[in-house]
Amino acid sequence: MSSSAVSLAPPPGDERRRRRLALVGGSLGNLVEWYDWFVYASFAIYFADSFFPGDNPTTQLMNTAGIFAVGFLMRPVGGWILGRAADRHGRKSALTLTVTMMSVAALLIAVAPTYGQAGYFGAVVLLLARLLQGMSIGGEYAASATYLTEASAQGRRGLGSSFQYVSMTCGQLLGLGILITMQHTLTKQQLGSWGWRIPFVLGAVFALVVFWLRRRLQETDAFREGGAHDDSARGSLKALWEHRRQAGLVMALTLGGTVAYYTYTTYLTKYLVGSAGMAKNTATLVSFTALALFAVLQPFAGMLSDRIGRRPLLITFAAGCTVGTYPIMTALGSASSYWQALGLSLLALVIVTGYTSINAAVKAELFPTRVRALGVALPYAIANALFGGTAEYVALWFKNGGHEKAFFWYVSGCALVSLVTYVLMPDTRGAALSRAEEEEAAARR
Repeated sequence: MSSSAVSLAPPPGDERRRRRLALVGGSLGNLVEWYDWFVYASFAIYFADSFFPGDNPTTQLMNTAGIFAVGFLMRPVGGWILGRAADRHGRKSALTLTVTMMSVAALLIAVAPTYGQAGYFGAVVLLLARLLQGMSIGGEYAASATYLTEASAQGRRGLGSSFQYVSMTCGQLLGLGILITMQHTLTKQQLGSWGWRIPFVLGAVFALVVFWLRRRLQETDAFREGGAHDDSARGSLKALWEHRRQAGLVMALTLGGTVAYYTYTTYLTKYLVGSAGMAKNTATLVSFTALALFAVLQPFAGMLSDRIGRRPLLITFAAGCTVGTYPIMTALGSASSYWQALGLSLLALVIVTGYTSINAAVKAELFPTRVRALGVALPYAIANALFGGTAEYVALWFKNGGHEKAFFWYVSGCALVSLVTYVLMPDTRGAALSRAEEEEAAARR
């Protein structure tokens, strides 16, 4: 029997179990990584004045948002170092390293002294922890995107990669769920004095479980067959330069998606509180409910892309975000009830789903195995550092200057750049990521 005939046969039971373990391991680890990352943003309204004294709440939030943005500046560094490691030493080893780094960063934030205890030294510890988190996330995104995509069957890569944002969103939901629980069990004074430290301690504990799980993962076939030990240029900047057009595509297609995602997730609660005048508890519940439904949408959109292609979903997202951001954000700014705010938030997140559900697969499908993790990591991290990580700070900067609605046009402009990219780029659904997939494609021809 020919190898192509074998590749066309359904995967055996062991192979299906391996794919499920890969999905769970990659997703749960990603969940904890992003829980630690987003919990900073979720609890910032409670610990901002612990590190930055003053009478202006917006200024305090701008300081914490600035440190949040600085964490993104380490993403390119982490993307380069850990992306190279993933391409040279395996996706599994990089995934294990990233979750270890995130655990250490969470512990640093948990024990950081306040301004009253050590002056601005506590802010320095906070900054160092965010830099470490940024480096870890820079590598985590690439390693998990590459691993989830390579570990999925070719006709189900959209579905498999969609779990990256399922797990990212569930990480944020976990943080918001803990916040809601603490809001109902602790007083505002307790939350502001010591309660905000609890989720960071929990994050470090969660990471220990994921470390054990990721140690049990198997390497992907695409990486194993590549012969990393025989390729000194594998995972190098020189190899990435050979695919600079694809790297430019990753930056352009990421631009609109990352700005929109952070606008409607991490910034949403603060916007509802600071601009719509909504109570913190109500705003948090809006975010939690909207994100829960958003997570459910991801696999369905991923499956749809496996049937009709990636470009239709990407174009729908960018067109909707370009046209819809201003009216949606304006309406959210005057939302007077939970249901009104929830409906508008869901509308925005349904639009964003066209990007989030498949962006991991699209980026991985652009590169060959020898530079896939680095190719996904570095340009994505640069785009995130410049636009995703600064989205909240830019929004607060416009608000502080009395021009809040200018931010809505900023988001629309970023989406427009990505829209042009999506229209011009090829669809990547049929890309072969391994020799077995190349043989299968050849057999079909």
